[in-house]
Amino acid sequence: MSLKLYFAPGACSFVPHTLLEATGAPYEPTMVKIHKQENESEAFRAINPRAQVPVLVDGDTPITQILAIVQHIDALFPEQKFLPPPGIARTKVLETLAWMNNTAHPTFTHVFMPHKFAATPETQAELKTFNANVYRGLLGDLDAMARKAASEGREWLGGANFGPVDAYALTLARWGGFAGIDPASNPALWAHVQKVAAHPPVARAIERERLQLNVYKPG
Repeated sequence: MSLKLYFAPGACSFVPHTLLEATGAPYEPTMVKIHKQENESEAFRAINPRAQVPVLVDGDTPITQILAIVQHIDALFPEQKFLPPPGIARTKVLETLAWMNNTAHPTFTHVFMPHKFAATPETQAELKTFNANVYRGLLGDLDAMARKAASEGREWLGGANFGPVDAYALTLARWGGFAGIDPASNPALWAHVQKVAAHPPVARAIERERLQLNVYKPG
């Protein structure tokens, strides 16, 4: 088995990065510096024409998109139980992952990169402010999820084991700091994020990506 993960520090590629670290299996982590537009290079576009991370290359086959990559890693390493077995529990985890990826994530993109969605500085500023407020509510949804898990005595959000929902929750909560959202305003989520960050494979990914967990700066 030959695995190579293309990731960008702090991006959603953090999710498969942590899963691969948790397997203990050999893989090649390859950093793509988005701020230097390395994702737009001819070499990277040959791997993923959409110029996005993450990309997991299994042998000679590139796999893109978080949900596809997560399910592929889970299938390669079933003993890790990153996802519950087939059934309603697995379906609900995939439902949460899809919401994280197709709702929470794009909302933050409108905050962090408003220039992708509007041409004028005035409209960009409006987009940023509006979507930061929307994002605050979405983090509130994650806080409720973490609160429910804690009340039920569950250590992880997606099942009995550490998995992609936990890693994505950390990523989304961390991004909240860039949107001007104090992580302490979602105490259950923040407590869970700190626990996830201390999990050894997650800590290794954080160290490789050189991430600061709390990036919030009071205005």
